[in-house]
Amino acid sequence: MAADLPLIGDYSTPATPLSGARIGVVTFPGTLDDVDAARAIRLAGAEAVALWHADADPQAALSGLDAVVVPGGFSYGDYLRAGAISRFAPMMDAIAEAAGGPQGGADALPVLGICNGFQILTESHLLPGSMIKNDHLHFICRDQELTVESTDTAWTRDFAPGQTITVPLKNQDGQYVADDATLDALEAEGRVVFRYKGWNPNGSRRDIAGVANPAGNVVGLMPHPEHAVEAGFGPDTADGVRAGTDGLGFFTSVLTTLASRGGAA
Repeated sequence: MAADLPLIGDYSTPATPLSGARIGVVTFPGTLDDVDAARAIRLAGAEAVALWHADADPQAALSGLDAVVVPGGFSYGDYLRAGAISRFAPMMDAIAEAAGGPQGGADALPVLGICNGFQILTESHLLPGSMIKNDHLHFICRDQELTVESTDTAWTRDFAPGQTITVPLKNQDGQYVADDATLDALEAEGRVVFRYKGWNPNGSRRDIAGVANPAGNVVGLMPHPEHAVEAGFGPDTADGVRAGTDGLGFFTSVLTTLASRGGAA
C-alpha cells in the first residue's frame, strides 16, 4: 500500500473535495482486497493507510485517520462463520468505538465494510442482520447492477437516489438475513442503502445488497466497488469494455462528507 505505487491512470475528479484525507484499510489473515481498496482510495484523491488487525495499540493507529475501509476476502478462512473470528480483533474493538457503536454518530468515524468487511461489521454488531450461505450454495462472481436506495450516508452522497450502478460481486456467504422486525425498521428508517437490480444473486431478504447504521456513518455491502474505479479494469458498460467506474463514487462520497465536516483529521 505504499504511496509510491504507480497508477496506470487517474480517473478521479479534477478537483477532489478534500485534500490530505487519510483513510485506513484493515488487513486480516485471509484478506484479499486490501490493496484494491487502497488503490481506490488513492484514485479518489486520498491517502491510504495500512492497518493491521492485531496492532498492539489500535487506538493510536486510528489516531489521525479520517475514515476506515474493512475490505473483502476470507478472513481466517471463514471458519465458524464469515467474520466471526475477525470480530474479536483488537482493531475492530477500536473501530467500533470510534464509529460510535451500533448507533453511530454524525461526527463519528466513517466506516465502509465490503463483502467480508460487511460480514465482519454485522458480527461486530455495528450493522444489523447476518450473512449466510448463498441460497444456491455456490460461489458467485459476476458484474452486478445495484439500485442506490439512500444517499444519506457518508459513503453514498455523491450518487443520486434511484441511480443504477454496476460493480463486481463475488461471494459465497452473501445472503443477507434478518428477522422481519429488523427488516421493517431498516425500510422505515431509510437504512437500506443498496438493492440488487434485475436478479437477486444470493437470496438476500428483500433484495438487500447493503445497509447503514442509524447515523449513516457506517455502511456495509456485499458487492465490490473497489473493483470498479478505473477505466480499463471495471465492468463492461455502454461506454465500452471494462469501462465501468461506478465504484469510485463511494470513495469520493466520503471525501465530500469529510469536507462538509470541516476537513481532515
